Amino acid sequence: MKRETIGDMSGSVLGMMADLCHKLQHGARTPEQFEMFLKGKNPFTPETIIIGWQRFYKKFFNMRVNVRIPEKQSGFGRLILVPKGIMANQIFEVCQKNFSCWRYTEDLDEAIKGRNDRETTQDYAIWVRDTQEADEELKNLSADTLKEKNIKGITLLERLIFELKFWDETGRHLDEKNVTLCAGSRFSDGGVPHADWRDSEFAVDWYSPQDAGSNLRARAVVSALKGVFKLLLC
Repeated sequence: MKRETIGDMSGSVLGMMADLCHKLQHGARTPEQFEMFLKGKNPFTPETIIIGWQRFYKKFFNMRVNVRIPEKQSGFGRLILVPKGIMANQIFEVCQKNFSCWRYTEDLDEAIKGRNDRETTQDYAIWVRDTQEADEELKNLSADTLKEKNIKGITLLERLIFELKFWDETGRHLDEKNVTLCAGSRFSDGGVPHADWRDSEFAVDWYSPQDAGSNLRARAVVSALKGVFKLLLC
């Protein structure tokens, strides 16, 4: 079957160019990154990734973040920066201003207060897998099983940040087919938060710590600061 082309460019190339224009327009890719690409340089060094995050936090929260980056592990290609003091309600409300949202409880901050593997008492960074859907490797594993296996999962707050960042970059949403089990957090009643895109809205709900299923999947996290490779101050 003959591939569709316009001039000397295939439809797939034109699609990628349109995607690039969208990302430049919305700040998900910077002019500096585009310039580096045109010069044959890597636009996705830690320094340029940090610049993208600084733009993100300035745009949505008028905040900055200064952070030590954990050593990257194979398979974990998405860096998430978390500034000191940012709160779950704060992030959810920004999401709400930009797309349809629903939450199990009106006060997410109170629901998970002091019950997270990582708290925002300081700036920090984590690595997760750079995938739209939660980790297939972690399907059919409950939060209790993940704890037994010593597998660290994403917190609810981190998942909220990832949702907003992914939408800002792509105009799409995480977990359009599956559900992220936010195994790094607990609600006050012992339930485990989860998040997904369902019925045309972003939803935060909860499961029991014993619940498991093929479409209920955690997102593993690399967070330990052993082997920190760079101190990035922006």
